[in-house]
Amino acid sequence: MPVSVSVSIPTLLRPLTQDQKRIEIEGATVRELIERMDSQYPGIKERLLDGGEMHRFVNVYVNDNDIRFADNLGTALKDGDNVSILPAVAGG
Repeated sequence: MPVSVSVSIPTLLRPLTQDQKRIEIEGATVRELIERMDSQYPGIKERLLDGGEMHRFVNVYVNDNDIRFADNLGTALKDGDNVSILPAVAGG
C-alpha cells in the first residue's frame, strides 16, 4: 500500500520538478516511488535508473540509511519517511 514520503531533490534534478527542493509523493518501495515521481515529473526516472537499477553515480537514502545496504530499489517505505537523492561526488 503506498505511503506518503518526502523526497529531497538535488539541484541537478530540480528543473524536472519545477525547481522544487522537496516533493511529497507516494510509494510503497523506492522503485514504486521513482515510478510515481516519473509519472508526475517526466524524465526523472531515466536520470536515476540505468537498465532498471540505480545509476551507479546516484545515491539514495531513506531516513539517512543508504538503500544499497538495505533492499536497494525494493527498500520498503513507511508513512512520513524522508528520502534523499544525492548525486555521487568525484574529485581528486
